[in-house]
Amino acid sequence: MSQAFSKDTFAVVDLETTGTQKKQGDKIIQFGCVIIKNRKIVKKYSFLINPNKEIPLSVENLTGISNEEVKHAPEFSHYASKIREILKDTIFVAHNVNFDLPFLNYELENAGLKPLNLKAIDTVELAQIAFPTFPSYKLKDLTDRLHIEHLNPHQADSDAYVTGQLLLQIIEKLESLPQSTLNTLTSLSKGLVKNTADVFAEITKERRLQKRKLPKDLVQVKNLVLRRQTEQVGKEVSTKQTTFPESDDEKKALFKNIVRFRRGQVSLINRIHNFLSSSKEENMVVEAPNGSGKTLSFLMAYAYELYSGRKLVIATPTKVLQEQIMHQEIPQLLKITGLDLSAQEVKASSHYIDLDNFYASLLQKNWPLQTLILQMKIIIWLTETKTGDLDELQLTNFKDPLFEMIRHPGDARIGTTFSEYDFWNLARDKQEKADILVTNHAYLANHYLDSIWGQNPYLVVDEAHRFADNVANSRNDSLQFESFWGVANHLKNLLLFADKSVKNEFSQNKQVTFYLEKLEKEIDDLIHAINNIQRELYAQKDKALTKEYGNQERVNLGIQGYALFPNIANFKEKLNFLQGKIELVRRDVNNVESILYRNSASNQQIIDSLIIELQEEIDKIDYYSQQTFLLSDQLTDQSKFGEKGFVLQITNIEDPLSTNLQWLTLDPQAELLQLYQNFKKKLFISATLTQQGSYNYSLKELELDPSKTLLYSAKPSYPVEKHLQVLALDDEKAPQDPNEEEYTDFITDFLINDIKKQNHVLVLFTNLSTIKEVFAKINNAPELKDYEILAQGITGSNERLAKRFGIAKKSILLGANIFWEGMDFKDSGVDLVVATRLPFESPDQPEIKLRDERLKQQVGSHFFELDTLPRAIIRFRQGVGRLIRNEKDYGSFVILDQRFWHKNYGKNFLKSLPVGAKKVSRKELRKLLAERFKHESNS
Repeated sequence: MSQAFSKDTFAVVDLETTGTQKKQGDKIIQFGCVIIKNRKIVKKYSFLINPNKEIPLSVENLTGISNEEVKHAPEFSHYASKIREILKDTIFVAHNVNFDLPFLNYELENAGLKPLNLKAIDTVELAQIAFPTFPSYKLKDLTDRLHIEHLNPHQADSDAYVTGQLLLQIIEKLESLPQSTLNTLTSLSKGLVKNTADVFAEITKERRLQKRKLPKDLVQVKNLVLRRQTEQVGKEVSTKQTTFPESDDEKKALFKNIVRFRRGQVSLINRIHNFLSSSKEENMVVEAPNGSGKTLSFLMAYAYELYSGRKLVIATPTKVLQEQIMHQEIPQLLKITGLDLSAQEVKASSHYIDLDNFYASLLQKNWPLQTLILQMKIIIWLTETKTGDLDELQLTNFKDPLFEMIRHPGDARIGTTFSEYDFWNLARDKQEKADILVTNHAYLANHYLDSIWGQNPYLVVDEAHRFADNVANSRNDSLQFESFWGVANHLKNLLLFADKSVKNEFSQNKQVTFYLEKLEKEIDDLIHAINNIQRELYAQKDKALTKEYGNQERVNLGIQGYALFPNIANFKEKLNFLQGKIELVRRDVNNVESILYRNSASNQQIIDSLIIELQEEIDKIDYYSQQTFLLSDQLTDQSKFGEKGFVLQITNIEDPLSTNLQWLTLDPQAELLQLYQNFKKKLFISATLTQQGSYNYSLKELELDPSKTLLYSAKPSYPVEKHLQVLALDDEKAPQDPNEEEYTDFITDFLINDIKKQNHVLVLFTNLSTIKEVFAKINNAPELKDYEILAQGITGSNERLAKRFGIAKKSILLGANIFWEGMDFKDSGVDLVVATRLPFESPDQPEIKLRDERLKQQVGSHFFELDTLPRAIIRFRQGVGRLIRNEKDYGSFVILDQRFWHKNYGKNFLKSLPVGAKKVSRKELRKLLAERFKHESNS
């Protein structure tokens, strides 16, 4: 049987250079190459090269190639002819070929030789397409994932060798794909870098000769190949018994060889079971520290109650935790119990791919390169996915224009090309039949009346300390007036002024001309109506309670409702006037579209394109119209202004027409009480629900009646003091207050000199500006050369940072806000968490100031003790929780903020810790961290 590329020779090349700017004097310091013939690596080359210039410290840190090593090496001109001869008549391959090939050709020309004129392919693009669910396409991460031994990352010879192996694995993966999938990939591949498309064309041609049958687990619809969906979900284990195992012996028998029998965990299981089976209380609040086995505990207690026909709904704050429960905890429950229960994730329809619209996207032309690559990734992913959940692609953002088209809108599909295989419809069907539904706080808050939950379901709120805030945030919304009038202007341009506008294409049609003349004035009136509202809001800016400055001239102003809307009737009249203008524009654009439809036979392609663009803009205007009605709803009851807050988001403080409006729910009491009415036997569980042993703050936040609520504090199943070391700085030579100017330099010096050999270091801040300063100072520090340095707001999205932190063998992550409690680093093995400040919320943030003002009106000056301090302590305890997740974790929690010892509120933080804090000087701190790491490494 013939194989693709069996007669071709690949030269897989990697260069190490002094920098990326060849025309600014950067030079090659190492050339690495492997030759592949008959799909086997047959030769290797490696040349160290003297660049005749200093190798930057950052490059030396990355590559391990020093100035001393290349000082006596030949210059590039010495190797130029040999390199050209090595590469002669080959297909040039590199991991980012648009860097290596141009750089090499530039050096060849400088050496007096002709540039290489070879076919060239890129393994970055190939890997992105061939392995669509991989979290990273960096060479080191790919080799780890594919189990390719990579001895010296960032050295050219090693990188070239593993890139060659990567190429061979990619070819094998592509050869395994169905013929129709290969055909579609080939048709899309023409825009790929250099000659990368040839890989798809060659494999497609060779595989076509073999006439393979489509495997039984796949189905072809049009030219898309999909994995067949199975109806049976989670019911693969034979039932042992459906009654709760009351005795320890029964539990030990179930746990045997699966999980360890832990007294603390069993006590928690029994307590929850008693609450469900015999207690009159409707609510149970449990503080369960990390390592107490809380998830398995509540799953096991509730599981045996589900044979009554009542479902269990579990709500978590994040998708990461949602997936962890679905893919780790529930399978373990079923393995232990043998129960034939089924579970499904519940999330918004926008997480699922719309197959009909994705297929339509393949028929559209002129997509940018990144969109083509994304389409090709998805085509392969569709042969693998059983859910159609776009989160499986592990993208850290969904900003590509393709996603606007292919996210599922949530409608039921009947009679469309792909309706039988529609992932959202299949998900809904599975959710209706499931016994356990796992969702997130925000989705539950917005959809608690959905029929999928069933009648009177049980409810478990995981990480319950965040539930009230998440419910409140789910009710927050905004009206981006700037974008609104920008859309109106774009619509006007499509109708009247663009090169291929309706006016230019249909100037002879009197009906079209009539409506265009009307629309020109109607759109101008609409824009003026938007601008008048912006001016009215902008006029109230001096009444703001607080200002938060962003980039350039951007400012967020927190303002109370009664101050922002001194005359509600007048403002609502302006909103009504605006809504009327929207209706006129919508009506007459629809009239224009109707005329275009009737004339479509004359110029089908142009008319189809215009109709699609017009409809897209009208859809956007409909969205803003809906937002105006939501805003109007906020103004219906002025007495409830105390529960709401408003933020003027002004992108240019000098320009009234850059004013936008956000509205906030400051008190979610009504929403929480309405939600609770739909659920029975509600469990609220978290590691941080008490303040010095009291549940009062959490009960108040969650709007739970103490007389109807059971309270229980679980115990960890291991001696925490042996796993966790808390060190708090007390040193006269160090800054006493984190607000001192030299404090940033102190943090920098600590990270460079004191963290020693810890592999994963999480450094927690309370603002992004300090992160930016510290990152700039440590990023190229030679002492940290072995670490991947990640920083919130600088090196990628929060999701990407969390992903990289776990993937990298050694990493330092500088994070604020969500990284105190919103990110779970369970699989990363965090060695050290550094709290640079006690985590009080910044009063400069409008939402914080507005909430504080509301509380002041209720409790006066006590709002600090009743709300500000408890919130900070919960976040502080969550920060400690990033470190020790179970009995296998060991690590140190370091507090650099000396207010911990010297302010009255410091004792509250001290009492909140699961172990005692050791007061240390800077010298003692450095020594203890080194000793702890040595102890952990030995153990």
